[in-house]
Amino acid sequence: MLTGGQMLSRRDAILLIASIVAGLCWSVWISKCVSTPPVAYLTFARPGLTAYMRADPTGHVKYRWMPIEKISPYLREAVVIAEDDQFFQHPGYDWRAIKEAARVNMRRGRFSRGGSTITMQLARNLYLSPEKSLFRKLKEFVIALKLERTLSKQRILELYLNVVEWGNGVYGAEAAAEHYFGKSAQYLSKGEAAYLASILPRPRFYDRRRGSGFSQKRALSIQGRL
Repeated sequence: MLTGGQMLSRRDAILLIASIVAGLCWSVWISKCVSTPPVAYLTFARPGLTAYMRADPTGHVKYRWMPIEKISPYLREAVVIAEDDQFFQHPGYDWRAIKEAARVNMRRGRFSRGGSTITMQLARNLYLSPEKSLFRKLKEFVIALKLERTLSKQRILELYLNVVEWGNGVYGAEAAAEHYFGKSAQYLSKGEAAYLASILPRPRFYDRRRGSGFSQKRALSIQGRL
């Protein structure tokens, strides 16, 4: 029969093992949250297939890189207006947008809006998944800060314009211009650029419903600010 001291030692051992396991699990979780992929290579190199491209449900990706100077200035400006009008001022995150997203999520009772900047969207497209969760949002935030510390705003915008999803299997400005208008991104008109910017929040949805009332109204609003 075990004595009281032996019973206590066994309990202590179980508690110690449980504490170690819990600590290891916590460490793994924290490391996943704060670990980030290398981004310095993006200062001079083009990214390969992004996380979003690899996960694309169509199985066939349309993607062609286009230097930013060959992308219509209308599209460059329209995308900033539509997706992140404080892009050139913020450090990678926009507290105003984050607070508004939190307010909407609390009202809806679910995580439906993230308040992502262009830099955060780039981080998500390059390295993460389309899932909506606080865990993914944290990683998106950390990677965005690293991108902002490493790259210029111009380079971040160039990367974003070239990898962002613009429809079913359509990625980047050049593929989007060809897909919707049968022309190169450098020749997009003001109205065409505004339309492409207007569908960015739900590109697959609006790819199937071209000319919807909402996208047309939003495009006209964006065009009026160009």
